[in-house]
Amino acid sequence: MTTDMGSPALRLAEIRRVRPEDAARMRALRLEMLADAPLAFLETLADAAARPHNEFAARVAYTSAGAGNAQFVADPGGRLVGHAGGTTHPNEPGLTVIYAVYVTPAWRGSGLLGELIDGVAAWSRACGRPELLLEVVVGNDRAYRAYQRLGFKDTGVRVPHPNIPALTELQMRRTA
Repeated sequence: MTTDMGSPALRLAEIRRVRPEDAARMRALRLEMLADAPLAFLETLADAAARPHNEFAARVAYTSAGAGNAQFVADPGGRLVGHAGGTTHPNEPGLTVIYAVYVTPAWRGSGLLGELIDGVAAWSRACGRPELLLEVVVGNDRAYRAYQRLGFKDTGVRVPHPNIPALTELQMRRTA
């Protein structure tokens, strides 16, 4: 659980694995993520908004259980305020790839990012994967520094952005 000391009222958010009943709130958070940081995620706001609710619900149900793919959310009650996902790596069985990390602007700087990553890390360890990998767009210095503070190290590996040829991503790793 985390607190946000930046607001007049003390707020708490539970960090937990997504549940099937979170589908509508996850859809709202996904649309917020895409509107706020369009270069950070692998789909457009228009594509996500056009996707039917049952597709969001199926994705949430899929990631709510099992060892292959998981989504963790920050839930203060009401609207979700943060997300981090984890999935297996096809070529490295001991590795979890972290994806779709997001903290809503009002909660940034509250420690929520670290708690979301810790949620993915605990799940990764429980699944027998002791290492984490994530990718950050080169030039996104705020995210890069935040991940460094959480123990991630730049591997020196650079890869093309999967959707935008003009961008490059850098890989960072740490133990789970």
